[in-house]
Amino acid sequence: MCGRYTQAQSVQELAKRFGLKLPSLALAPRYNIAPNQEAPVVLRAGAGKELALLRWGLVPSWAADASIGAKLINARAESVMEKPSFKGSFKSRRCLVPADGFYEWAKDKTPYRFCLDSQELFSFAGLWDSWEAPDGKQRRTFTIITTDASAVVKPVHGRMPVILPTEKEDCWLEPKTEAEVLKDLLVPFTALKAFPVSTLVNSAAAEGPDCAKPVPLAQPDFWG
Repeated sequence: MCGRYTQAQSVQELAKRFGLKLPSLALAPRYNIAPNQEAPVVLRAGAGKELALLRWGLVPSWAADASIGAKLINARAESVMEKPSFKGSFKSRRCLVPADGFYEWAKDKTPYRFCLDSQELFSFAGLWDSWEAPDGKQRRTFTIITTDASAVVKPVHGRMPVILPTEKEDCWLEPKTEAEVLKDLLVPFTALKAFPVSTLVNSAAAEGPDCAKPVPLAQPDFWG
């Protein structure tokens, strides 16, 4: 699964990277985004795109209450087109989840961060939905699609979030893209590096750049 990630870039950098009009959002750098927290997501908006804050943990429009979102932070690529919780969103409510890294925990509980060599922004393949709360307000939520782990991630965890190649992001958002084309995008991403980080990230309340900094190991890691 993907249960924590980082997005420390400014609104200006997000707008430039994803070709957006500068949004009026106040965003702080985030080094330990956790489920049930709000995070920036890129949505299709008419012929263009918009950046919006959505809560992580998808609540389907038909859900009786919002508690289901805690179980739907991820959607498996193998079943996302058939599962009732996701198939409607897969068809017409796809999104990009900006990130510059994500965390996974090894069997010995050591946390690792995975990112691009350049540490630049990338995007997870996401889905979103809107749910009407008892107070009548529409609450938008999202989930991150996962797939089998790449060779870099596999020594730590068997699954990883789907990272979209930059040139395929508009294809993912395009409403008319055929399902088979979309399915072909749900594959492991290989161009990543990994390093151990502080156990600070074990707490969802932890924040700050120290969460994402490399730390030494007492023994060689999986790749050294």
